[in-house]
Amino acid sequence: MLAAVEARRLVKEARRRAGLTQAQLAERVGTTQSAIARLEAGGTEPSLSRVDVLIRACGLSLAVELDDRPPVDPDEWDRALRNLDLSVEERLQNVVAAARFIAAGRRSRAVR
Repeated sequence: MLAAVEARRLVKEARRRAGLTQAQLAERVGTTQSAIARLEAGGTEPSLSRVDVLIRACGLSLAVELDDRPPVDPDEWDRALRNLDLSVEERLQNVVAAARFIAAGRRSRAVR
């Protein structure tokens, strides 16, 4: 099953892009407007194949792929968000400080 929140978002966005009402989409796939409304409200958890049928009825296609990138570490994400709150000058100071730190580490390794 596809998570209800994702299915809801995908179908609603596809329907919106196609300029269809819930009733029009329902007619295209042979169901009722209330069934589409329930799905878009998160009241049902349709299968991936059902979501694909609904999206295709909107004239779009659903692409699913596996991603082997590791998930983002929450601490790294928080750090990135804090950096975005900094001014450009403060970010530049942080980069310069990090570069100096790395250079000092490299110099100390070369001395050994």
